Amino acid sequence: MAEEKTKIEKKKTAIVNGKDLPVGLKHAIALCNFIRGKDIDTVIPMLEEVTRLKRAIPMRGEIPHRHGMMSGRYPVKGSKEFIILLKSLKSNAIVNELELEKYIIACSSNLASRPYKRFGQGRVKRCHVTIQLIESTKKKKTKKEIKK
Repeated sequence: MAEEKTKIEKKKTAIVNGKDLPVGLKHAIALCNFIRGKDIDTVIPMLEEVTRLKRAIPMRGEIPHRHGMMSGRYPVKGSKEFIILLKSLKSNAIVNELELEKYIIACSSNLASRPYKRFGQGRVKRCHVTIQLIESTKKKKTKKEIKK
């Protein structure tokens, strides 16, 4: 029998799933909105600034104003979890041999089941987060489009 060589298809995206993260859904949504559409190499240092309380994340609701934005907070615990996920995503992209400059982040978060604390005295916050790298579809504008 002639042996056929099977070609392994390269993946076009890299994806990472965070299940049951100990982060509130409101903070996870704000962090997803903050990192969505950005480059992975610029996002990780920005989130490290959040953990050092140097940069605030914009949030909705009745939250105090921060320097340079209407309202925001410093979700330190959530940003640490997101940094771990983003580093894992970056290593997945390197294994799949993706060029990181051509890809942007797409992110979404969902509510997870909330287990009870010890002796049933309350419930803990949990959420699921999915982060993936998708191809950037930025076009260079021609001179005719700029004039219009």
